Amino acid sequence: MRIVVRSEICSGCETCVSSCPYTAIVMKEGKAFITEYCQLCRACLSVCPEGAIIEVMEEGEGVTVAEPSAYRGVWVFAEQRNGKVASVAFELLGAGRRLADTLGVELSAVLFGSSEESARELIKYGADRVYLAQEPLLERFNDEPYARLLAFLINTHKPEIVLAGATPIGRSFFPRVAAILRAGLTADCTAFDIEPGTGNLLQTRPAFGGNIMATIITPNRRPQMATVRPRVMKRLEPDPSRKGDIIYVKPDNLSSRTKVIDTVKEVSELSVNLQEAEVIVSGGRGLGDAKGFKLLEELAALLGGVVGASRAAVDAGWISYSHQIGQTGKTVCPKLYIACGISGAVQHLVGMQSSDIIVAINKNPEAPIFNVANYGIVGDVYEIVPLLIKKIKELKGL
Repeated sequence: MRIVVRSEICSGCETCVSSCPYTAIVMKEGKAFITEYCQLCRACLSVCPEGAIIEVMEEGEGVTVAEPSAYRGVWVFAEQRNGKVASVAFELLGAGRRLADTLGVELSAVLFGSSEESARELIKYGADRVYLAQEPLLERFNDEPYARLLAFLINTHKPEIVLAGATPIGRSFFPRVAAILRAGLTADCTAFDIEPGTGNLLQTRPAFGGNIMATIITPNRRPQMATVRPRVMKRLEPDPSRKGDIIYVKPDNLSSRTKVIDTVKEVSELSVNLQEAEVIVSGGRGLGDAKGFKLLEELAALLGGVVGASRAAVDAGWISYSHQIGQTGKTVCPKLYIACGISGAVQHLVGMQSSDIIVAINKNPEAPIFNVANYGIVGDVYEIVPLLIKKIKELKGL
């Protein structure tokens, strides 16, 4: 990789000379010139009023960078576990379908190590095309062959947008793909949109510890790559009548220096499945102590749900980390989310605001949680929750 000046465009204005912290730009015969002292800091790329300074690939770097206009289409990486497509893949298809329709392009899914039946399921959920690789080496996730094959497919077919889940699998290999392609990658996005006029992907994610929401674009490189936490995006309803194409991928000389022997799930993952729960009753700092969670457990059990918590409650030692919801915990999207004694910090809202129905119980009428709640109750949790439990038991005849 190196930075060069297109002399046919350079006007000799010398604006770039002072921008270089390494004094690596000099003037030669009235034109800017990049010397051997360049450290690839890229400070000069945005200052040239003529757009004459560009980044180019060196011969043999293994990837060809085309103009952004050469890329077209939206891709979703559909991860699978034990042959079954992960839930996040269907959520990504919902987001990808909306982006593809806005751009007027096709939506494709990439599936490694699974079956044709799984590929057809992806079509039902919105994909126009599925690239299916069924090599035995791909049945169990392995960074090296996954990254190499996905990068090869992207280089070959040139999609403009590629999305993956911010799961242990996505977080492990997707940055490798971006590095191979010299592409930008925005992690943990919570929303997407298309910039009018340019077609750039607007990628929104929490920044500065979740205190602000930043919108990021990568206007000069393709593909535009991003990961999304599970349960952030809404999946579409399946359409059994949808038609699509399955493209069978036969990779040549696919190999790996490592081998996956076994995969072991953590016990904590099995104890509470927040991301699949349809009802969650969560507690925060407003509970005052760990005893409050016994009350929430009773309410959750009556509703057929599970107990969640804010980071403040977990940090206080009132409940284990496996229950934590928010930017540093799980992202959830239940049908019903009841927030008890949770103020509604941005870091927590990021993890639960996509819930279908949000009920907030808090003493403070100005608590931010009420801004996202469908129903708000201003009052003491220890007065409100027992009344709810009593009423539910009456309705159930208990």
